[in-house]
Amino acid sequence: MLISELATRCHATPKGGDLNRNIHAAADIMSARHDQVTVLSSGKYRKFLQDSLAAACFISEALIDDDVPPGLTLLVCDDPEISFIEAVKALHPEPHLKRQVSEHAVLADTATLGFDCHVGAFSTVGQFSSVGDSSTIEANVHIGHHVAIGRHCRIHPNVVIYDHAVIGDHVIIHAGAVIGADGFGYKFRDNQHVKVPHVGNVVIEDHVEIGANTCIDRGALGSTRIGWGSKIDNLVQLGHNNVVGKNVIVCGQCGISGSCEIGDGAVLAGSVGVADHVKIGSRAVVMARSGVSADIEPGAQMWGSPAKDRKIAWRELAALAKLPELIQRIKALELRIGKSEE
Repeated sequence: MLISELATRCHATPKGGDLNRNIHAAADIMSARHDQVTVLSSGKYRKFLQDSLAAACFISEALIDDDVPPGLTLLVCDDPEISFIEAVKALHPEPHLKRQVSEHAVLADTATLGFDCHVGAFSTVGQFSSVGDSSTIEANVHIGHHVAIGRHCRIHPNVVIYDHAVIGDHVIIHAGAVIGADGFGYKFRDNQHVKVPHVGNVVIEDHVEIGANTCIDRGALGSTRIGWGSKIDNLVQLGHNNVVGKNVIVCGQCGISGSCEIGDGAVLAGSVGVADHVKIGSRAVVMARSGVSADIEPGAQMWGSPAKDRKIAWRELAALAKLPELIQRIKALELRIGKSEE
């Protein structure tokens, strides 16, 4: 694609360089070559622009200076990161594969497929389940009974979707995820664990993305719900009856116990653990490897185990680093006091 075409497509104003130069790919600013486009989104990476071999660079007006390599075209725009994402989509389109229902797929006689669906080899679709228009079911996917999958979804290989799950439009579920397994609920009676039946389901709203090998348990009686636009990373465990709001981010290796509420726009960083029946407020941020055992107010930033306000936690950590020095001072004072008493 010509630089001039790319600029028009990504709503950028080109400055300098050869607008008739061809761009073949996108790359980061440290490795971009002469036929690639890159992006400068932060001043801390400006030093890499000076030696860049890229043909073009998305940049905001505020980051432009005089130290630009000769021949580099600046693609000036309001939001370089979003414009660069559009460029990546344009230069690296998904391969256009033949869409079909494989002869090796097994569809129940009461299952229904919408227009232009793709079902890969060895996938199964259960009784009274439906798949919406233009959705893609990759190979070796199991879809249970009474499952509803919306339009333009993509279910990657080896996903298992249990009975009665409801999945909205434009949902992506990556390989190995399990949606709707029984929650981890038992009652200890007569020296044995008695299993609590789980007869609820999982509801996933539109534009949600579920990472690889993530497990989302069904509700015990009601629904486990994932709100519109939320993104859940790989290797996340989401327990039964959780209610996740809109545009929530849950990073890898988080474990969320049952019956929790996570407010709209909240962020759980990597390896956060959440106890059961906890409420995390809207736009709260829980930093990596924190342990949450109590409710969190909206907009709070928490860290540590047990999680507490990050400023308090950091002050405690700073004080803890001084502990060896303080112990030595106390010992010295005790020695001086002892000598005075003698």
